Amino acid sequence: MPLTVKNLTTWFSLYEKIITENKNYLSELDTPIGDGDHGNNMARGVKAVQQSLISKEPTELTDACKQIAMALISKVGGASGPLYGTAFLEMAKKSKETSDIGELLIAAVAGIKKRGNAKVGDKTMIDVWEPLTAKINEGTLSSKDVTEAVDSTKKMVAKKGRASYLGDRSMNHLDPGAMSSGYLFTALIETKEIL
Repeated sequence: MPLTVKNLTTWFSLYEKIITENKNYLSELDTPIGDGDHGNNMARGVKAVQQSLISKEPTELTDACKQIAMALISKVGGASGPLYGTAFLEMAKKSKETSDIGELLIAAVAGIKKRGNAKVGDKTMIDVWEPLTAKINEGTLSSKDVTEAVDSTKKMVAKKGRASYLGDRSMNHLDPGAMSSGYLFTALIETKEIL
């Protein structure tokens, strides 16, 4: 399905709502295995995205993806800002060739993996982005898939990021970046005209 400026804006508006409602929970998830600030960082980032999209009113998909990327990179602290930002920068580049959401997300996944040097099983946002992007390309993404992808990180030992310093103690904790990524895909499902 094609991604447009209109449905991308709707998608991010829904994402901001979910992040804002769950920012304390995200920070709680981040407390035992990170800095405890993921929720506040993400809330600041999605608010900046909304302000950017409203004030600049992009008319081209490439510009809209770039604005999202820049707002996330400048406002979200830690590793999450550059990783989410890279995802949308790669989508911006790919949008010059296609507006297909599946293809754009494949480009985003490749960018995140390159930037974070992570793969599925490392207990990172990739454990959500990669399998759910595959589901989108199969045309089968469901809320159950999102939950399963996020939950899969609980039993993993972190191999990347701050949580990796904890070794086996990182087990039995959901990855906060996986959870905030899960919210992004939940918002995408709710943006019915995209999928």
